[in-house]
Amino acid sequence: MITYLKQGKSDADVAEADAKVRATVEGILEDITKRGDDAVKELALKFDGYAPDDFRLSEAEIEAAIANVADDDIDDIKFAQAQVRNFAEKQRECLQDLEVETLPGVILGHKNVPVNAVGCYVPGGKYPMVASAHMSVVTAKVAGVKRIMASAPPQDGKPHPAIVAAMHMAGADEILVLGGIQAVGAMALGTETVAGVDMLVGPGNMFVAEAKRQLFGRVGIDLFAGPTETLIIADASVDGEICAVDLLGQAEHGPTSPAALLTTSRKLAEDTMAEVERQLGILPTADIAREAWNEYGSVIVCDTVDEMIEEADRLAYEHVQVMTEDPDYFADNMNNYGALFLGARTNVSFGDKVIGTNHTLPTKRAARYTGGLWVGKFMKTCTYQKVLTDEASALVGGYCSRLCAIEGFAGHGEQANIRARRYGGSNVKPYGVVQKS
Repeated sequence: MITYLKQGKSDADVAEADAKVRATVEGILEDITKRGDDAVKELALKFDGYAPDDFRLSEAEIEAAIANVADDDIDDIKFAQAQVRNFAEKQRECLQDLEVETLPGVILGHKNVPVNAVGCYVPGGKYPMVASAHMSVVTAKVAGVKRIMASAPPQDGKPHPAIVAAMHMAGADEILVLGGIQAVGAMALGTETVAGVDMLVGPGNMFVAEAKRQLFGRVGIDLFAGPTETLIIADASVDGEICAVDLLGQAEHGPTSPAALLTTSRKLAEDTMAEVERQLGILPTADIAREAWNEYGSVIVCDTVDEMIEEADRLAYEHVQVMTEDPDYFADNMNNYGALFLGARTNVSFGDKVIGTNHTLPTKRAARYTGGLWVGKFMKTCTYQKVLTDEASALVGGYCSRLCAIEGFAGHGEQANIRARRYGGSNVKPYGVVQKS
């Protein structure tokens, strides 16, 4: 039996909030489409108090920003980017081009082709997410993307030095100081001064996530990412203190960030809830984390391990942290998750910041059908075919002609027929839909 000791907002309440966000974003994107730079500058001034003549940083401005970053911070950024780059390179090695002779004289294949131009959004706001520069720009670079535009909001009316440094060190070709809907809208739609891209990537708040959703189709997107979600699966092998730390460590992202505990131990569930309250009394970001926990936090008790797997797959959360006696059992049996963090020695923060896996991951149950951002998201697997012999063309042509007749496609059939005649000297039966006898 699955029992909720604490439950967040209902699906209906979430849907109502989503509808309001959707309408706001729709209006803003329409304005950017119509008025371009003027709309972007008005939005930037309204939300960030920052509207320069050009949102793109010059080389001199980039160098000036980097000069304000401490050497130790630069070293830490280098370390994190090295981990991300190394893992992305190993992933890229798994993406092999293919060419195979499937019939004598028939060659089929595919190539992994990088996207031409990508816009990488790096969230700012209360938290300047330096790590998002590593996750998107470094990975796009490893994939071979030709033009990488990176954008992040200003902080205190100027570019955030560490974010600029991370973007530049990661390999961004263009750096914009621009945030929110106006940033992803400008990059996707293009304006008088911002050259549009083919794909948008990166996490963001509910408004950025909704903007990406509405822009999908006009440009590609990596996935629906934001606001962040975390699920902790735990048993009596761990304690309430570490569970509470890991729940609040992600709840501090924002007031709409779901955080859930799933356990077979009622004692652990109760201890964790008590620990959450204790830690909220001392956590510097408690004002945000408390709202997220109160409104979107869940504590779920199950009778069995398999019930936990069933419930975890139903929730399909972005981050799934497994702290049990046998975490590999969950890795072997779970299907729906953005990323797994196995064992008490690791945690979501490692993945978010430095260990090498990507922190842009699916939210809002999108983990049912997609994984997170990785080097393959920046690549298109495109097929090709070539027929090398007359015999092969005539052979395939005969089959294709007859199959086209079944469907009534006379024009398609003639594409096959002309090759059967020219390369095989064979006559083809008359066109028309095959009738049942």
